[in-house]
Amino acid sequence: MHSLKIILSKYSYFSVAWVFASINFIMGTWVLYIPYVKEKLGLDDAQIGFALFCFALGILVFLPLIPYLSKKVGLGYYTLIALVLFAGSFLFPLLANTYLLLCLSLFISGVFVGSTDVAMNALVSEIEKRDNQNFMSAAHGFFSLGGAIGAFLGTFLLSYFTAPVYHMLCVVLFVIITNILLAKHYYKTTEKTVSKKENTYHFNALKPLFIIAFIAFVIMSSEGAIEHWSALYLKEQVGVTLEKNLGLGFIAFSIMMTIGRFFGDRISEKIGSLKIIFYGCLISSIGYLCILTNLFYSTIVGFGIVGLGLSVIIPELFRIAGKTTGVKSSVGISFVSGVGFVGFLLGPVILGYISYNSSLKVSFLFLLSLTIIVFCLLLLKIVNVRNRFRS
Repeated sequence: MHSLKIILSKYSYFSVAWVFASINFIMGTWVLYIPYVKEKLGLDDAQIGFALFCFALGILVFLPLIPYLSKKVGLGYYTLIALVLFAGSFLFPLLANTYLLLCLSLFISGVFVGSTDVAMNALVSEIEKRDNQNFMSAAHGFFSLGGAIGAFLGTFLLSYFTAPVYHMLCVVLFVIITNILLAKHYYKTTEKTVSKKENTYHFNALKPLFIIAFIAFVIMSSEGAIEHWSALYLKEQVGVTLEKNLGLGFIAFSIMMTIGRFFGDRISEKIGSLKIIFYGCLISSIGYLCILTNLFYSTIVGFGIVGLGLSVIIPELFRIAGKTTGVKSSVGISFVSGVGFVGFLLGPVILGYISYNSSLKVSFLFLLSLTIIVFCLLLLKIVNVRNRFRS
């Protein structure tokens, strides 16, 4: 909880953490309405998967431009602009009355969420280096907290709005207003200048980030899948009929992820990055086994356990990427995010295809398999490190 105290101690830290909370506040509201959109447009799981593919494609296509734009505009300014555009863009998926417009609106939203994601992580990395403080994991805790708040309030308010777009409009206005008020504490922040030789995507400079990027690929596939498919899983596999209960899986996932991330920075300091990622994968695997029982309570608990396991992995990967010697923060984070979002890109499509040809249960079994692969790779790495130490 030390890093949480750091964030709450200064507006300069809290204002950035609020960007993390804001982006997932909107996403947590959106996921509640995926079943509504699916029913409204008469879509199957494969079509929903492709629509989410368009969202992730928007993220991926724009990533190479973010370091250049953040340098020209200024990292702090760019973070605020990207967030405001992202918030406004998420009104359109709910307004879409055709499948083509849904895909197009999600693509545009993806462009802005990718921009905000890279910018806000680079912003935290720069502030960490400037002030010699660690709060990356806790900042991601606010991301999870925002998702939990969005899903929880959304579940409560579902019956009070005559149209989903009115609900989303209230969330968008709240996010934009609060962030504009808080932005004065970070908007002047810029990235530390590095030499022209270092400020490139040179193979040798990025080589240490390859394994980090692969892990990001797997973990972000899982995070994106749960965020977008948990409500449908509860409806189609567990048999939940009450609309207000469809968000419980994502709420449990977000709450436990929030708790894990608030403790993550201190745990990382004590046991190191390799072990915290290893234990995270182990815990997540147990959670997936609970989800696959298809029993209501164990499934909800399973989503929570997966959230706890995955909680610290991505923040740790981004911290490493942002502090890699000879690589600019936005470049390192863009690279890891880019590979990670390829997982986010392929995950919904693959899960939709698997579900279309079998079931969502098989799709979640696929996510468990990916987590076990990372777990085994990390186990081998830990054994090799210990053997070298003994010799």
